[in-house]
This record gives sequence, C-alpha cells and structure tokens, in this order.
Amino acid sequence: MTTYYQFISYFCIVMKIFTSNQIHELDKYTIEHEPIKSIDLMERAARTLTHAIVERWDADVPIVVFAGPGNNGGDALAVARMLTDLNYQVQTFLFNISGHLSADCAENRQRLINHKGNSLLTEVTHEFDPPRLEKGMLVIDGLFGSGLNKPLAGGFSSLVKYINASPSQVVSIDVPSGLMTEDNTYNVQANIIRADLTLTLQQEKLSFLFAENQQYLGEVKVLDIRLSKEGMEAMDAQYTLIDKDDIRQLLLPRNQHTHKGTMGHALIIAGSYGMAGAAVLASRGCLRSGVGKVTVHCPRRNVQVLQTAVPEAVLHIDREETIFSEAMATEDYQALGIGPGLGTTEQTCIAMISQLRRTHCPIVADADALNLLAARHAWIQQLPKGIILTPHPKELERMEGQCVDSYERLTKARHLAEKLQGYVVLKGHHTAICMPDGHVAFNSTGNAGMATAGSGDVLTGIITGLLARGYKQREACLLGVYVHGLAGDLAAEELGEESLIASDIIQYLPKAFLKLKIDN
Repeated sequence: MTTYYQFISYFCIVMKIFTSNQIHELDKYTIEHEPIKSIDLMERAARTLTHAIVERWDADVPIVVFAGPGNNGGDALAVARMLTDLNYQVQTFLFNISGHLSADCAENRQRLINHKGNSLLTEVTHEFDPPRLEKGMLVIDGLFGSGLNKPLAGGFSSLVKYINASPSQVVSIDVPSGLMTEDNTYNVQANIIRADLTLTLQQEKLSFLFAENQQYLGEVKVLDIRLSKEGMEAMDAQYTLIDKDDIRQLLLPRNQHTHKGTMGHALIIAGSYGMAGAAVLASRGCLRSGVGKVTVHCPRRNVQVLQTAVPEAVLHIDREETIFSEAMATEDYQALGIGPGLGTTEQTCIAMISQLRRTHCPIVADADALNLLAARHAWIQQLPKGIILTPHPKELERMEGQCVDSYERLTKARHLAEKLQGYVVLKGHHTAICMPDGHVAFNSTGNAGMATAGSGDVLTGIITGLLARGYKQREACLLGVYVHGLAGDLAAEELGEESLIASDIIQYLPKAFLKLKIDN
C-alpha cells in the first residue's frame, strides 16, 4: 500500500480532495488537537460564511434562511444570528421533522431564540407554509451538507423545487442541498438546490469537478475555516488537485551544454490520408515540449503536407499510400505517441497492435489507437505496463462500457489504470490523471475554448515529447496536461475562447513554459 508520504515524494501534490467521511474525521481531528469545542469551530465557520455574504449583499436585502437538522443547519442558524447583529432582516426556518437535532444545531437554535434582534425563527415540525420568495431576496440554503448520502425525498424535495422555481438568489453553505460530495449516479436531479453561489468550507468537493454538477453550484468560493493543517497533511487522499506550485517542482533543468542527441528522440505514428492535420498537430506539440528530435511515421500521400507544415520533423514513410501498415523498430526512440488520425482499417489495426507489442520505450496511445483497442477488447489486457492512454469520455466508454455520469466514468478510468498498471488521462475540463496506484490527480488549467478538434492531438504530442525528454510517465502526464491547459488559458486571454483552435495551443506553449519558470 502506497502511503501518503511516498505519494507526496513522487510528485509533490499537496492540494487534496477529501471524501465526506474524511472531512468528518478532519473536523474531529481539529476539535481534538487544536483543541477547540465543536460549537466554537462551528462559530468560526459561521463567521467566515457571514463575512463572505456581507461582502456581496447589503443589509437592505431581505434574507430567508432554511436550516436542516444537522450541522449544516447549525451553520445556517449561526449565520442568521450574525447577520441579524449586522442589521440584516432575516427570516429563519429550522426543519426539525424527526424531533432530533445535532447537538451543535440545537445549541445554535437556542442561541438564536435567546438573541435580541430582528431575526424571526420558525421551527417546522410537521406542516410547512413556505414564505414568499421574490426577486431581490436572498435565500441561504443550510438544509443538508457534505454528510448527505441519499437523495432528498418528501417535503425536502418539495422545498428544493420551490426554492429553485423562485426568482430569489440562492447561497448554499458548503454543498447545495441534495448534492452528494462524491457519487451522484443515482441521485434525483430535480431534488438538488441550484445555487447562485456555493460557499464551500476548506476545500472543493469531488462532485464539484464533474461537468453535470455545474448547474447546481453557480460560482464556487472556497472558505478557509482553519481546519488542522497537521491533520490534512497526515491524511491520505485518493484525489488531488494539481496547481502551478506543484508542477513547477517537476520541471527538469536544461543543461547549457546539451545537444539534440541528449534531449530525446520521439516517434509519432499518426495521420492516415485525409487526416494529415492530426499528425501535424501532434508532432508540432511534441516539438514544442522541449524534445531534441521528432520523427513522424506517415503514409506516402501525407509527406508533402508534413514536410511543409512541420519542417523540423524527420519523416519515416510507410510503404502504403494512405494508411499506417507496418510496425517500426523503436530502439532509437525514447517515446512513442500513436493514434491521432490513424484510421481504423484492418491493416492498420494489425500494424497498431504489433507496434504496441514490440515497443519497449514509453507509449502514449490516443484517438484511433484507443478505438481500435475498443473494437478488440481482449487486446487491452496485452498492453505493456506503464502505457499512457488519453481518452476523451466517449473513447473511454467504447473501451469500458457506457456510463451514467462522470463519477462512474472516473471510477472505470481509475480501475482501468490499476488493472493495466498504466496511466489513464481522462480528458475534460478538469482532466483526471488516473495512476496505477489508484490515485487520481485533477488538472486545474484549461477552458471551454479548448473544446475544439485537434486539442487532444496536441496533448498527445506534448506528453510524448516530455517522455522522450526524460520525464517519467507520472511526471509527463501531470506536466503535459497542466501546460497544455495553461497554453490554452494564455491563448484564450488574448484571443478569446470562442475562436480558439488547436494550433493556438501550440503557439502559446512557449509562453506557458516560460510562465511556469518565472511566475512567483
């Protein structure tokens, strides 16, 4: 079993994403080791939440607070009291249907009752007559937090639908009520609060990274409530979020006396006739990654395009006019990237699996290489250890079966990486790098403008070039995905997202590497 301390030494990732159970344990650790009473920790969280609300809404905005029976409700009751102290007009509804409140929620109920101010508290035990929610009002959602483990039903689901149908703005405390922090595969979408702002405590939750959940979150702001740093450092995390400081530590120095022969030789096998552009993008991305030399294997009819578009590349020409038909010897190469625009003919299929079997250097397989493997599933078990697969969601589903949502897709990608003892780079807004040891690192760069044809081909080239340059598979995936997204962000800053194309990502790669090196 890989310990956290081994994990951190591999690639210095420290921004962890904890599960709901781990968050609960971290709360307990903070309470025991700070030390601090649980009610005082809740008070600290409420002060932070209140400050974030006051920053955005003036005291003339009417506020309605909905508090559940657990600690999320306790947070909401404390926020209602603090807002009242600041002369906000606050109407609070505490839902105590079962007749049982958490200890800290009960304490904050009593504090609100004893409080002299303009807060009106209604405790709901059976029938509920909802308040009128109008435009210009603010709803604070404190019904359920990170401990929720089943879909909302009954009266709570009706309340959620009522809030969602209102014109009021909604702020959710920690997690929009009804959304679970990890797995929402079997959740009921209509029974989840659609927040305008989510004030999440200490860290983003795993479910926040999935595309289908963005509709519930609105803007997300992470609030530091000073949970124990020692506790966070000691706690292992299956999921992490990479950032610039983590990636900067991975950069290999470039020796001033080096030459192209010592900077690695990458092989790109890509581009059937009519798809030469895929080979161009992959090879140009590879060249911009710092590698010393790139050879592109291509069919004869693509030679003129490649020689013109990528004069820096060496060409190895297939005997066939239009397809990849013969595996190459790879003794002279330090990395292989295969698949972009390759085609799916039977001859190409045989050549591709032959190539994978005879290649002894690190491999990045993408696009049609993955589609060919998906069509012949038994071949997946024969892939060499350490291989890097870079599927987009549909390519993964072709290989591993259809998925209901992003959580199920991520789970299948993680299991595939463990089974192959390789790496699965599941592409998306928060690209997930699934490791052989079960850990998953989410990328923090990139933007919607990168959802354009050829973007994945560029990524294949970048990772292949980094491998040839001397990075291990783990580091090449992390750095490659991050710098690919960063180049896209820099391009979008100047060009906008709407018109961004894959070639723009390549154009901004030098600036991305430079930014990594010089930014503080």
